[in-house]
Amino acid sequence: MISPILSFILKRASRLFGARRRWVLGSLVWLGNLSIGIWSFAHAATARPNLIYVLCDDLGYGDVKCLNPRGKIATPCLDKLATGGMIFTDVHSSSSVCTPTRYGIMTGRYNWRTKLQSGVLGGLSPRLIEPGRLTVAQLLKNQGYHTAAIGKWHLGMDWAKLPEKEVSELSIETPAQVRSVDYAQPIKNGPTTVGFDFYFGISASLDMVPYTYIENDRVTKLPIVEKDFPLFLGRTQGKCRLGPAAPDFEVADVLPTLTAKAIDYVKARAADAKAGKPFFLYLPLTSPHTPVAPTQEWQGRSGLNHYADFVMQTDHSIGQLLTALEQHGLAENTLVIVTSDNGCSPQADFPGLLAKGHNPSAEFRGHKADIFDGGHRVPFLVRWPARVKAGGRSDQLLCLTDFMATVAEISGAKLPANAAEDSVSFLPALLGNASAPLREAVVHHSINGSFSIRQGKWKLLLCQDSGGWSDPRPGQPKANYLPPVQLFDLDKDIGEQVNVQDKYPEVVARLTELLRKYVADGRSTPGGSQLNAVPVKIIKASKANPAKAEQK
Repeated sequence: MISPILSFILKRASRLFGARRRWVLGSLVWLGNLSIGIWSFAHAATARPNLIYVLCDDLGYGDVKCLNPRGKIATPCLDKLATGGMIFTDVHSSSSVCTPTRYGIMTGRYNWRTKLQSGVLGGLSPRLIEPGRLTVAQLLKNQGYHTAAIGKWHLGMDWAKLPEKEVSELSIETPAQVRSVDYAQPIKNGPTTVGFDFYFGISASLDMVPYTYIENDRVTKLPIVEKDFPLFLGRTQGKCRLGPAAPDFEVADVLPTLTAKAIDYVKARAADAKAGKPFFLYLPLTSPHTPVAPTQEWQGRSGLNHYADFVMQTDHSIGQLLTALEQHGLAENTLVIVTSDNGCSPQADFPGLLAKGHNPSAEFRGHKADIFDGGHRVPFLVRWPARVKAGGRSDQLLCLTDFMATVAEISGAKLPANAAEDSVSFLPALLGNASAPLREAVVHHSINGSFSIRQGKWKLLLCQDSGGWSDPRPGQPKANYLPPVQLFDLDKDIGEQVNVQDKYPEVVARLTELLRKYVADGRSTPGGSQLNAVPVKIIKASKANPAKAEQK
């Protein structure tokens, strides 16, 4: 087809030069249209992509079939996504629990630089992200992206408190505090104040109050009744926290609701995305975290237990979103990332799953909350057909904090000196251009605030226990007889079973000093020093041996 401008030129030239030269001009027109076609194709390939970041909740590395071929849970949608894109095998959350990891994703900064030095926030906790701190959402909004968050927030928001009532700032609210809030009032300092144009979801984990949806800065229905829910479908033991709920709120409805909202958002943004205004969708799902509540359609589908059923339903929900991208012609230039905020929770019933041949942590030691790799090594699948070759695989050592530097590079944004202090772009790995390690090291953090640092094959744990919920648990008497630090050679010992700290004291000293530097500099990337929110202790006091406390 001849473009209108070139058609006009042809007609004018024909009048000037006569019909016998039309074949020359026709050839020029053909060549011109060919060049325009080539330019358009090249431009489309380099246009800023839409971005979708799917953050599963407590999904284990071993729960994804393409990462753990010996696993017993079918994940066809995630496997298809991986086949069409790239698998990363050595990616880590900055923490082995919810809130801290989400802070790192949103800010590109290690969670332990904040006031929250251990544990997680509750559903009523105030905002954790510091005023004035640049988030990935605000960065992309500044670059012309439409931004939306749909799902579990769990980074705090400022509810309107009732007179003389309080809520815990840096921990889950107490049973007495669940009625400390006027739920009819607008919520301040939520997702829409840190760069998101639209928000729909719940304030924290699905086992935390309030049990009602939030849209932008208000609850969609007042939580005027009290409810709790089983932590695991079919179990009589264990309940979610009793508290305020909307009358029709049911936990089994949440995953389908969030999925439908995400699909609606893609549909609503399709025309603008095709016209050159891309979107960023942050989709932090509530599954397969407790309450483990697969819908009736999925119950029993895995043949293992309801946790495995819930993983399969989560996989299907992600597949529905990917199908929506294809239906609206957006799949080619949409960068999709699927990952998890930490390892699988022991609530999944590890003994029962292991008896049936499935390990949610694959070959790694530990699980959610731990400083071992099972606590923080997470699935990380990326698809971007316009730029990323299908069937790729990378063993680059990365952290979820690296998302911010990556999208800054993709969108053409310049990161200011006081932002994304612990973020490194993995775009070179995506494009197949990374011939050397992109990161110097990665720092890990457990639920009780224990540190470890990983560089190459070496992983140093600055504690004598798991730092979490698996054995040896912090404070257990048997932990007192263990060395004060742990060093593992992951090339030889991926399961972190043989502590070699006594054989390589120079490695222990070198990695300890590197971590001290990261703490003192307020950053782990090149640039001027920044301040941490509070003094950071790299070695925590154990209950059994408080003399080990160290201030850095």
